[in-house]
Formats: sequence, structure tokens, C-alpha cells
Amino acid sequence: MATDKLKSKVTSAFKMHGLLLRAEASKYLSEVLSSVNEVELEDVIDSIIDAVEKQPLSSNMIEKSTVETAVQECSRSCDETIEHIFNIIGAFDIPRYVYNSERKKFLPLKMTTLPSPNLFGSARDKAELFRERYTILQQRTHRHELFTPPVIGAHPDESRSKFQLKTVETLLGNTAKVGEVIVLGMITQLKEGKIFLEDPTGAVQLDLTNAQFHSGLYTESCFVLAEGWYEDKIFHINAFGFPPTEPSSTTRAYYGNMNFFGGPSSTSVKTSVKLRQLEEENEDAMFVFLSDLWLDQVEVTEKLHTMFSGYSTAPPTCFIFCGNFSSAPYGKNHIRSLKDSFKILADIICEYPHIHKSSRFVFVPGPEDPGPGFILPRPPIADHITEEFRQRVPFSIFTTNPCRIQYCTQEIVVFREDLVNKMCRNCVRFPNNTLDIPNHFVKTILSQGLLTPLPPFVSPVYWAYDYALRLYPLPDLVVIADKYDPFTITNTECLTINPGSFPRSGFSFKVYYPSSKTAEDSKLQNL
Repeated sequence: MATDKLKSKVTSAFKMHGLLLRAEASKYLSEVLSSVNEVELEDVIDSIIDAVEKQPLSSNMIEKSTVETAVQECSRSCDETIEHIFNIIGAFDIPRYVYNSERKKFLPLKMTTLPSPNLFGSARDKAELFRERYTILQQRTHRHELFTPPVIGAHPDESRSKFQLKTVETLLGNTAKVGEVIVLGMITQLKEGKIFLEDPTGAVQLDLTNAQFHSGLYTESCFVLAEGWYEDKIFHINAFGFPPTEPSSTTRAYYGNMNFFGGPSSTSVKTSVKLRQLEEENEDAMFVFLSDLWLDQVEVTEKLHTMFSGYSTAPPTCFIFCGNFSSAPYGKNHIRSLKDSFKILADIICEYPHIHKSSRFVFVPGPEDPGPGFILPRPPIADHITEEFRQRVPFSIFTTNPCRIQYCTQEIVVFREDLVNKMCRNCVRFPNNTLDIPNHFVKTILSQGLLTPLPPFVSPVYWAYDYALRLYPLPDLVVIADKYDPFTITNTECLTINPGSFPRSGFSFKVYYPSSKTAEDSKLQNL
């Protein structure tokens, strides 16, 4: 195809998507595409435009550098795809995206005015923490069918069924009584014994006397949809509900292929046809989750022998071991004791050569393992404790708490925290149905889009790293390693499991099969 004709074809294809090419970008593309077969040309141009649109564009004028990145993305080799099969992503390596209300899109941190995250956060970081939690839930709620503005010319009944979100400022600006309104805000206790609803525009005192609570665990620092009426500076609540959850597929339909999750891929692995094919073909892949692996207890190490013996003929893809790795903190001898415990574990693993060669081992620290206090996210167990173990078991990874695992197109979040009891203790009002606590709990964390929707004095967080605890977009699997009874619950196309405490629950654990997205309860019986 003649160069001018090719250049014209490329330019008009970009214009169809509202994009304009700089002269040098157009010239570069013409050179690159000159060797492409005419039959395939349109598909190749479309894939380049897709790769351009996935990048954070500051305007519709496309520079040469943007086009070069897109071409590299499209010509990525199969080898690179293989690299993306299995990745462990630490909490401090997760990319940060900030929602921009004016542009209605998520921007990478470098395109905002915010500084790089720092463990010693500033006052601004603490304010941003709550503001970002709010904006993410607000944009998600506004998209829900109950809150989208009515279509012009729609049937009157349809228009009436829509709800309109108000702000706290709207209430405070009224001197007369305000009838039925819905406000999205955060539950907080600004004065002792008095509950308030707070959003970026202000705070209003609540009267919960007649409040009906929908399912969930309503704690301080949770964001809620509060329905009620306002009079004399008091917001009288009729009903409390959580912001509606949203499947990952819906979120990605709005925000494209941005890689919110982290890992080596520049775009979301969800779009990779090759990875999806590998995932479906590998039906034997499985992940084994254990929590409270007390390596100082003889009974626990004996059960590990039993487990490895059972799996020796068909080694799992990965063992995910969550702390605590000691049954009790041993004071000044804790580190020496832990080193000895890992030496015992290495001995056990080396006894089973198939598992030693084929399986990966991921270690997530528990709240009482040696480390810097109880603030989240928590760094990995120190290298000097694990050095000998890592030399003897090369496929071992000591990571942060929480951490993320990307396997083919699947996204898995692992979090070791005794969170269920903590949230129950801090409820504004405890649910009536105590048998259904796991469902209440799962609904709460998924609708909040956050692993720890608790006040900072109950569950401290490094302010600038709060984004590392997000569950947005929802992953495929959330593993809450908690000493509470084991459970498996699916909500909004997201599977949430708790393997339970290995020694306390009669040596129970969970096995996850990525090809079918199912989890299986397993238990080592006493002989």
C-alpha cells in the first residue's frame, strides 16, 4: 500500500476514536505498518488504538512516544506472557490510582499533585485516606441503576423509582424540616456516645432510635447510605444500608484495561486470551491455604508431614502459609525460636522432592510474628530470620500482609488478620442473626471496597498506603485468614474464604482450584 494512502487510513482510524496524531507519530506508524498484510491491517490498527486508549492520556493529541509504547505492547512476545502466569505482589508494590471527579476517571499517582507515599504520613495523607474511600464509593453508587438520573422522556413510574444522593451540607443548610433523603457518609463518633454522619461537606448528628439496619456489620469508619428525615440539626435515620457492590467486569467496562491490581503486566491480565487459555487448560492447578502455622508445635509439624505425603504425587501449584508462625511470642528468644522452626519446616519440605521442586511456598506474616507493631500493611518477616530457609527452599517467597497473587487472569488477595471478631466488637448495633456473621462480614468488606473498614485506633493503617488495602475492582478470590470458624461465601462474583486457624479448627485448611474458581474444605483427621 502506498505510504500516503496508508497514512490517510491510519489518521482516519484514529479520528474515528476522537484521537489526533502528531505528524511524527503518523509517520512512525506508517513505517511500522508498511510491512503488514492488507488483510490484517485493520485488525492491527484497531489493536494499536486499543493500546493507545489504555494509556493515561492528557489530551486527544497523540504523541510519537505514546504510539511507540502501544506498538511495543501489541508486539509483546509469548515469552513475556509466560512471565505473567504467576506473580506475588507485595502491598508496597501495588500501583496507586486516584479518582478524578472532574475527568471521571482514575489517574496514576504521577499524574496527580499528590506526593509519593511515605510511611511517616502527613496530615494531608490522613485526610486523603477518607476522601479517597468516599469518592470511590460515591462514583460507584452514582452508577448503580437506583441512583442514575432518570432518562428524559422515560415513563413517570420509572423516573419516580430513582433515588437522589444528597450531601450533609444540603441538610445543614436547611432551617425547615427536610423529608425523606438519602445521604452517603461515614459513621463516626465525634462526641462521646453520639454518632455522626460525615462526608467531605460536613458532619451531622444522627438519631438511631428507629433505624432499621440492612445486613452487614456497621462499625465506625464504615460508609453507609443513610435514609431518613432532618430537623433541628438532627438527622433521624429510618434505615441504614451499605453502598451497592459492583462486579469486577462492570468496573472494568468503565475504566478499561488499567492494571489496578499490580504485577509486571502494563495492562489488566483479565484481557489476555493466552493466559485465560492456559488457566482453563491447567485443571490440576491448586492453591493450598493454611493459617496459624505454629511451627513450634510438634502436632502441627506432624500434620504437615501427613499433608505433604498426601500431595507428594500431585504437588499443588502453591502453598500459602499465613502466620502466626509461633504459638506464643517468646520475648527475646522469639527470633531464635522462629529461625529454628523454619529450619524444621525446610527439613520437612526437603523430604518430599516432588513438592520441593514443583510447588511454590508463600509466607504471609501474622499479627504476633516479629515485625514493626500492628500497623498495616505489614512488611515481610525479616530477611535475617528467613535467609537459611530461602536458600534451602528456592521457590519460597516471604511477602507482606496483605499481599496479592496473580495467577493467569485470576486476582487473589490474601490477608492475615483476626478481623471478624474485631468488627463484631466495634459494631454500632450488633446483627440479630448471629449465625449469619460470615455473610454479614463478607458483605461489609466488599461493599466498602476495603479490607479493614474500621477506625484507625482499632486497626491502624499507614495513611499513605491505605490504597494497598482496597478491594476495588473486586478480585476473584479474597482470603481472610482469621481464627474465626472457616467459611466459603460468594458475593458479587467474588469468592471469599477463611481457612480458619489450622491448629484451633482441628487442622482444617482450604484448597482453591483456579480453573473452576471453586474452593474445597479440607481437614487432616486424627488417626
